[in-house]
Amino acid sequence: MPLVLSAVVGAALAVGPATTADAGPRVFKNCTEMHKTYKHGVGKPGARDRTSGTPVTTFKRSKKIYTANRKSDRDKDGIACEKR
Repeated sequence: MPLVLSAVVGAALAVGPATTADAGPRVFKNCTEMHKTYKHGVGKPGARDRTSGTPVTTFKRSKKIYTANRKSDRDKDGIACEKR
C-alpha cells in the first residue's frame, strides 16, 4: 500500500501547475494595470527619473520586469510608469 500511495503523490507533483516564477516577468497592458501591482512603477537598477520636479525614487527595481514593459517608458529614462 505505501508504494501505491507514494506513486500517486509523485505523479501529482510531477503534473502540478507551473508556478509564476516559471512564466517569466509579467507584461502589463498599460500603466494603470502596472500601478495595481507596483504603485510607483518599475525601473532598471541604477535608473534615475528625468523630471523638472521631484524625482520618483520609490519605484521597484527589476531589470527583467522593466525589459518586459519597456514600451511603457515614455521618456526613456529607465523607469516604466513612474508615479509619485
